[in-house]
Amino acid sequence: MSPLNIVLLVLWAISALAVVILVLMHSGKGTGVSDMIASSMYNSSAASGVWEKNLDRLTIIASLVFVTTIVVFVLTFPQGTF
Repeated sequence: MSPLNIVLLVLWAISALAVVILVLMHSGKGTGVSDMIASSMYNSSAASGVWEKNLDRLTIIASLVFVTTIVVFVLTFPQGTF
């Protein structure tokens, strides 16, 4: 495996963890268990505003890095080896 593939693999793993963490940080929008937990921990206005917009942006950026690393890794991975 080339050094580029190793760097891509590390970047892919970091972005995968970031996507999972960022998605879990989003506030629940339903009437299920996540809404009960969120309403007991925070007031209803705490999740709106600049924090939510920045969280959305970070999630989109991490998702794009995740997808881009997969595409580049598929294109640069040596054929016939594992």
